[in-house]
Amino acid sequence: MGQKKNPSADPVSEPKKRRRVGFSDVDEGVEANQCIEIYLVSSKEEVGVSDSFSIDPVDLNSFFDEDGKIYGYQGLKITIWISSISFHAFADITFQSTSDRGKGITDLKSALQRIFAETLVENKDDFLQIFSTEKDFTRSAVSSGEILQHKVSNGHVTHCNNNLKAAASDLEVVRMVVGNMEAGHLYSRLIPLVLLLVDGSNPIDVTDPRWELYILIWKKMDQQGDIQHRLLGFTAIYRFYHYPDSTRMRLSQILILPPYQHKGYGSFLTEVLSNVAVAENVHDFTVEEPLDSFQHVRTCVDIQHLLAFEPIQHAINSAVSHLKQGKLSKKILAPRFVPPASTVAEVRKVLKINKKQFLQCWEVLIYLRLDPVDKYMEDYTTIISNRVREDILGKDSGSTDKRIMDVPSSYDPEMSFVMFKSQNVETSGVQMDENQPSQEEQLKQLVDERIKEIKLIAQKVSPLPV
Repeated sequence: MGQKKNPSADPVSEPKKRRRVGFSDVDEGVEANQCIEIYLVSSKEEVGVSDSFSIDPVDLNSFFDEDGKIYGYQGLKITIWISSISFHAFADITFQSTSDRGKGITDLKSALQRIFAETLVENKDDFLQIFSTEKDFTRSAVSSGEILQHKVSNGHVTHCNNNLKAAASDLEVVRMVVGNMEAGHLYSRLIPLVLLLVDGSNPIDVTDPRWELYILIWKKMDQQGDIQHRLLGFTAIYRFYHYPDSTRMRLSQILILPPYQHKGYGSFLTEVLSNVAVAENVHDFTVEEPLDSFQHVRTCVDIQHLLAFEPIQHAINSAVSHLKQGKLSKKILAPRFVPPASTVAEVRKVLKINKKQFLQCWEVLIYLRLDPVDKYMEDYTTIISNRVREDILGKDSGSTDKRIMDVPSSYDPEMSFVMFKSQNVETSGVQMDENQPSQEEQLKQLVDERIKEIKLIAQKVSPLPV
């Protein structure tokens, strides 16, 4: 980590000024997000180059004191370079001057070490040298892992958006049990990227053998003709016990490094995990608090499996036939289209897709069978609207009105509210904020967003002929 104070103007060349006595301004500080830039580089030649790959962290402010600001520096700029080869980091820090103006001077080294820990290299020359000395870090780190087989089609991985850059023969997914030393060492190098790029994440317990890492590797030939192992991404899976003699796979973290995102690698890694769940006959495969972006990828993968799963085709056709009978939008109590319990159980048993995820996929499966779509879109939207309303307001949402009202409290203002039901909205005595969207407007917005997501997924998957 290098610190450099920029020289100020030559005081001899400036005209002498009358010294005035006064009070210095209070230091308002600077947000970390405004003065820190982070780059992911794969060679020493990329270090210091302005057009290197810049990454956008989740929130750097959270690593700096309570208010996320840095104090005591004028003209501060921090440039951080992270090696995608060894995952070490170097911070180039420049500033014009430092002074304590009431808030102290932030210890930048300690703050950065909270993110990068032992991966932070203090000397730039040492950092540049690591590109050579640790060029085989990934290959060595995963050498003790289990190489998993992949599904290959026409020399490329089968996935939902047909945009994968590397041929399947160049890709490997390596499984490592976190309890061993090699897996723990590798994950410790990846923790800074997890903290910076995975929203709300915390490091996993590297001593718990129920954790597994699935490392996505791209074998790439360098200019000297040697095969280099490039880490593209990883996922952390936890194995829960399921009575009486099974386990459940829960995906806790998944990260595709920014330069390789939106190229199909996330779909490929998710496909491999799904295959593992089926091959090892776990109870089911779940995801812990998935972000919308990953939920989209996951659903695309699951839809491909469901479209080829013969035991559910009759149930899909039956639901679509019922919908095509029409005029659901005119009925006071339109039915909610859910799959039979036996279908849900069969999907969980064979494909390891849990009920919550299958219900999300079910709506897409129905949409894919609507032909022509425009003719049945009104009734289909009614089905989605009923489901959203029931999920948020409950089954009795048609006869009562749920309200949430803030109440004063000295305990925790953000958690101080009361929910109640009013049988008669007009006489409930609660004054609603006219500037806030009405309940119906909010529900309509959620329905519109869900319909948009379903259409996006439908564009990326190819349904089998009915």
